[in-house]
Amino acid sequence: MFLLRRPPRFRPSRIFSHVPHQKPTPRSPPPPPPPPSSPQFLRSYPQPRWHSTKPPPPEEEEIHQRIIPHKRNPYNPSNNRNPYSYRTYNNDHYIRLQAAEPLRGPSKITTTAVIAIATTAGLLFYFANLEKVPVSNRTRFNVYGPDSSTLKSVAEMSYKRLLIELQDQGARILPEWDPRTVRVRRVMQRLIPFSGMGANQDWEIFVIDAPNQANAFVLPGGKVFVFSGIMNLARGDSALATVLGHEIAHNVAGHFGERLSQDIGKNILLFSLMLLGGVIGIGPLIAGWFGTSVIDITFGNPMSRLQETEADYIGLMMMSEACFDPRDAVGFWGRMEMVGQREVARGGVDVPEWASTHPSNANRIKKIQEWLPEAMRKREDSDCSTTGSTADAFRRALETGGFIIMGW
Repeated sequence: MFLLRRPPRFRPSRIFSHVPHQKPTPRSPPPPPPPPSSPQFLRSYPQPRWHSTKPPPPEEEEIHQRIIPHKRNPYNPSNNRNPYSYRTYNNDHYIRLQAAEPLRGPSKITTTAVIAIATTAGLLFYFANLEKVPVSNRTRFNVYGPDSSTLKSVAEMSYKRLLIELQDQGARILPEWDPRTVRVRRVMQRLIPFSGMGANQDWEIFVIDAPNQANAFVLPGGKVFVFSGIMNLARGDSALATVLGHEIAHNVAGHFGERLSQDIGKNILLFSLMLLGGVIGIGPLIAGWFGTSVIDITFGNPMSRLQETEADYIGLMMMSEACFDPRDAVGFWGRMEMVGQREVARGGVDVPEWASTHPSNANRIKKIQEWLPEAMRKREDSDCSTTGSTADAFRRALETGGFIIMGW
């Protein structure tokens, strides 16, 4: 009876354990690499594009000749390279980086030159756009002339936007036959010939029924807007000529274009301050606080008050030449001062002059009283001297209650 034996388990370790581990036979070391200055070295070891074919300095030559043997892998003898092979390291770029100077910003000469060029260009642009204001002869900076297409397009947009706002508010424009509209037209017909703008403007008059709003303005292009509340304060035609002459004077002096020109300078100043503040991390603070408050108080409001005073002077001379009585301007602004005091007494805000865009009524009255002798001389020298003397006689008669006997 034969006993069957189970075959032995497959044990690779036992089967191949009798194969001895054969170590690679060491080879003779290869010849030393060629010197770095030789052409054979340059062909064997590619150099960077900026590498020169000149022999390297001694400190670099030592690095090129550095020889490090490879480590041997005992787990995979068949893939082992010659343990005595050589690897050459070219650390030329590291040496160049160590010897390089740190990055620097623009030199002082370059910065100074840029500042000088920018300042010179700004001054040339400023002086090239200086002009004289009509009547007052004030020198000012103005980029937009009276025939500027930009000025006309902005004025047209303002006119259309104003009509839309009035329509949204439900305001009613009085018809041409309304006595208040007739009165405004009568005064405008006498002022326009002395403004020097009669043929260049397409005049349109809009009288808005707003008894509680005392305001009037003239947009560039001859668009006149008068709110009926001003009629209660301008009781005579001369008082109404004070208001309308003032508003026409803004167009005569080109104040609308001057304000647009000032916005260019303010934007440049604000942008420069924001760049400077961005370096120290306060750019948003400068844009929010300095841009809306300090610039307006420092530059915007004083220039606006100067333009208002200039319009008072030009309007006063204009109404004097148009045979209106300039003395009624003092009474009109006196009534405006009384209305302002009543509003403050009712709880309104009394804005100081330095924070306002308009001069105070008291200062306006003071200035007009200083200009009255010149305005009266203009009125006497105009063609309405006879009419003016007759009107003065009627005025004295009304004040004294006497009679006037006219000789024929």
